[in-house]
Amino acid sequence: MTSVPTTTGSQRRPGRSMADLLNSQGFRSLAYQVLLAGFIGLLGYYLYSNVVANLAAQNIATGFRFLDQVSQFEIGERLIAYSARDTYGRAILVGLLNTLVVTAAGIVLATVLGFAIGIARTSRNWPLAKLATGYIEVVRNIPVILQVIFWSVVIRNLPSPRGAIEMGGVAFLSNRGLTVPVPVGNPAYTWMFAAFVVAIVFSIVFSRWARRHRERTGKYVETLWIGLAAMIGLPLLVWLFAGMPSEMNIPLRKGFNFTGGMNVSPEFTALLLGISMYSSGFIAEIVRAGIKSVPRGQTEAARSISLRPRFIMRYIVMPQALRVIVPPLTSQYVSLSKNSSIAVVVGYPDLVNVGNTVMNQTGQAVEAIAIMMVVYLIISVVTSSLMNFYNRAVAIKER
Repeated sequence: MTSVPTTTGSQRRPGRSMADLLNSQGFRSLAYQVLLAGFIGLLGYYLYSNVVANLAAQNIATGFRFLDQVSQFEIGERLIAYSARDTYGRAILVGLLNTLVVTAAGIVLATVLGFAIGIARTSRNWPLAKLATGYIEVVRNIPVILQVIFWSVVIRNLPSPRGAIEMGGVAFLSNRGLTVPVPVGNPAYTWMFAAFVVAIVFSIVFSRWARRHRERTGKYVETLWIGLAAMIGLPLLVWLFAGMPSEMNIPLRKGFNFTGGMNVSPEFTALLLGISMYSSGFIAEIVRAGIKSVPRGQTEAARSISLRPRFIMRYIVMPQALRVIVPPLTSQYVSLSKNSSIAVVVGYPDLVNVGNTVMNQTGQAVEAIAIMMVVYLIISVVTSSLMNFYNRAVAIKER
């Protein structure tokens, strides 16, 4: 008598587990994402192949080999050594550094202006609040490119170097920009900068210790003046021990221009003022919204125990307002970095301006634009990452 094989539950389990896997929401979600990524990849490859084929049909070379060719054009403003005998790659690097400088300076200036105007708009001082409101309404409702052009026209209509506005006989304001004296190079200044960095680190560490001490004992320890004393006093001590170097490179009129000193160009100034003031209007509204989001009862309770206004703003209002301020503030920083690309309208040699020159000379339009796109993408991602890190650092931990 032969036995009939039976199907056990353990033998049927693989079939059921495979069906469960295929019907699971997680697997289907992953599969759809893989299919979408593959479709986008194929579409990108098709477009790239089409562009390469069309360029080849017009005898236009593709690739990034042009970056090693001699640029044959000068750049007026630069932070590193550059001449017309350098490569296109170095020219793009010069433009990138100029973009980073104006972006960093713009973020600092826009933040200072925005926070000051935003706090002023919440003030109970009627003229100050109305003045802040007027500033916000003006700078927010004028396109940023018009503001940049406006400041460029204002600076260009300043007196010529021969009739420049003197500032103490050592600095000059003219249609060539602001020319100021600078210290002559000395190793002591490097050590002073290092001392300043050490003082900043000390101030941060001391501020955190003071906060923990206040939370533990309830006793307030002054940190602002101690931090400022460290940041001023430590570099000053280094300067004293280094022999007090004081030689200055003072600008002098010579012909139709100035010699010596350092010149802040009209193009840089116009671009910096335009993008900074435009962004500061939006930052001010973000700050005002953050301050208004703090319950009014908390500020009234703080006043009832005779806390000083600066203590109320620093320890009660701002820590809570930052949770509302930081996320949209990140978007404004990213927008400011992208707005710097309008430097081309005033002739400031930023990444886009230099990239356009490279593109016109080489004909490598796709590659030049791709470089600019990738660079701005990296700047935006880095800015967002740093702000997200700061947001997590200042976030109030719920217990």
